[in-house]
Amino acid sequence: MGQSNARTVPVTKAGAEMPTLIGASREELGAMLRDKGVPERQIKMRVAQLWNWLYVRGVSDFDAMANVSKDMREMLKANFTIARPEIVEEQVSNDGTRKWLLRYPPRGAGRPVEVETVYIPEEGRGTLCISSQVGCTLTCSFCHTGTQRLVRNLTAEEILSQLLLARDRLGDFPDRDVPQGAMIPSSDRKITNVVMMGMGEPLYNFEEVKKALLIATDGDGLSLSKRRVTLSTSGVVPEIYRTGEEIGVMLAISLHAVRDELRDMLVPINKKYPLKELIEACRAYPGLSNARRITFEYVMLKDVNDSLEDAKGLIQLLKGVPAKINLIPFNPWPGTNYQCSDWEQIEKFADFINQAGYASPIRTPRGRDILAACGQLKSESERMRKTDRLAFEAMMIVGHGEDD
Repeated sequence: MGQSNARTVPVTKAGAEMPTLIGASREELGAMLRDKGVPERQIKMRVAQLWNWLYVRGVSDFDAMANVSKDMREMLKANFTIARPEIVEEQVSNDGTRKWLLRYPPRGAGRPVEVETVYIPEEGRGTLCISSQVGCTLTCSFCHTGTQRLVRNLTAEEILSQLLLARDRLGDFPDRDVPQGAMIPSSDRKITNVVMMGMGEPLYNFEEVKKALLIATDGDGLSLSKRRVTLSTSGVVPEIYRTGEEIGVMLAISLHAVRDELRDMLVPINKKYPLKELIEACRAYPGLSNARRITFEYVMLKDVNDSLEDAKGLIQLLKGVPAKINLIPFNPWPGTNYQCSDWEQIEKFADFINQAGYASPIRTPRGRDILAACGQLKSESERMRKTDRLAFEAMMIVGHGEDD
């Protein structure tokens, strides 16, 4: 394996804890400005200015807001922050995958926390894998991330800042000299797709994830298409309905088994929301069609869930659901009792599903040399750093999010 281009990037740490404007809705921004004495007649205009600078221009310094008066900028600097998280480390894989270790400052009496964000470039597209929690409450038996306790939920600002920082690092915001109000092309964006598929269960942090994704898909700001944003869940059924109604992004399900007794063991949340309820929620997801399919993730575990009988059961389970089935070769981690299915068996499994009319790509592992492949992050990171480093499993799905 070739050597990666890992490097530590020096950055300026955020200063004293202040309220952040990132992640606030327009209504919340207006209330924050009103509270600091901005005249009511200016609120709508000031909110529009801030929204444009934060999410179209991507600035992280109030002094860069050229059309905002100096007095207004000084007031903003004295009361709010728009700083990015600290980059502890940035690594670049031989295959172009990038991984950032980000540190967020303490909240209240808490301590700083760290998460990892992964960017995977492909031909004509680039996908960013974002985390929603630090740690995880789920105990999926094949997942090393599930061995970490939940530290806390991330805020909407902390979720969005992963996207903002990645755009900074990739040069994905427009040049500062583009005239204010000019049309900014999006066809050459490096980050075209986002997946909520990092550490944690996004639907156990529903409100903050909702706020972040509604801002990310806002047409006057970051302007990601909802067809290019995918939320992955292990099956929190009530919030699946809410996701369809209130957020409207693409849906991915961590399935991994087609029988309740096996899924109870692999994905214990199944005991609370069994397969029948889960698939009913999927069938009811708004706007499903061949162009707007649900992705079902299926990790291939040798002699556990990889038989042709399992493949047949998968076809029966998903009958009538517009679906794509991503087959994920298992990455073993120290202490696991599972092994990856033989490659020949994975191909047989995929062929059977394909013949039944479902797309079933086999995920190509990415970023292994920088420990960014599925299931590597926690185990390898802890060996690499002898501290309590919290990371997520980069469950990157090649092809997530439908093309416009």
